[in-house]
Amino acid sequence: MSEKKLKVAILGTGNIGTDLLMKVLQSPNLECAVFIGRNLQSQGILKARDLGINISNRGINEIIDNPDCCDLVFDATSASSHRTHWEILKTLGKIVIDMTPSNIGQMFVPAINDLSILNQEHININMISCGGQVSIPIAHAITQTHSNTKYIEVVSSIASLSAGPGTRANIDEYIHTTEKGLALFSGCGNTKTILNLNPASPCIHMQTTIFAEVDKPDIEALSKKIEVLIKKIQAYVPGYKLVVPPVFENNRIVVTVMVSGKGDFLPEYAGNLDIINCAAVAAAEEIAKKIDTLRDPVEYRLNYNE
Repeated sequence: MSEKKLKVAILGTGNIGTDLLMKVLQSPNLECAVFIGRNLQSQGILKARDLGINISNRGINEIIDNPDCCDLVFDATSASSHRTHWEILKTLGKIVIDMTPSNIGQMFVPAINDLSILNQEHININMISCGGQVSIPIAHAITQTHSNTKYIEVVSSIASLSAGPGTRANIDEYIHTTEKGLALFSGCGNTKTILNLNPASPCIHMQTTIFAEVDKPDIEALSKKIEVLIKKIQAYVPGYKLVVPPVFENNRIVVTVMVSGKGDFLPEYAGNLDIINCAAVAAAEEIAKKIDTLRDPVEYRLNYNE
């Protein structure tokens, strides 16, 4: 692996963007070249400034005017904003990791699929949603062991305080994109997603239950599959835990997992935000390791720092 770091920009300085910054700073493969928002007095920008990170309040214009500032962009804004940003970033030849539920790029779950998208002309990696990152691996395991799966339903409960303005504004997109991801990775065309915002105090940690309707349950095979899968996920999301192993009741399989955050910037109860950031950093680190195998480096302005 090269000792050079991949230069990244983080677009969006809210909770997700700021926590993502803290994770990037811990990565041996990534360097945050610029942290971009709109308000120089925002909590995220002030924290980045105190850490000595290059900051900007010019939004996407910062990258337009300084296209050599980075090789990869994390877009942690909103689904609607990402649609505009992507049209610009792809013309600049940027690799993009979409943190929003925009449903534009190729969906990616580190525990399941690889980064074959790196062979494509325009690279947009869609991290789906927090609920998708939590539930899709389990749904995938269910259909891998039960080819007769008829229906999958996912119910996630998160602390109300962990759902900021961006999350609340994107709930419709969250539902649609999570259901699409479930169908894509499980192969089951009949899926449903439910999100509950729990105002309880003290705040609850994210908990997600996956229900699957099957004809002939094989709990033993599924349990073995999930045991292996949990270890793969915990390699990049340490707070991912199985709290209710697979059981069969009322003609359906039930599995429940809980996610606690690492506490890099956000509280530990904000596991819903932590898991999508952990997954995004895992994707970026894979890209950093494989960057030398991409097409003409000049085309992608692959500028490295030692």
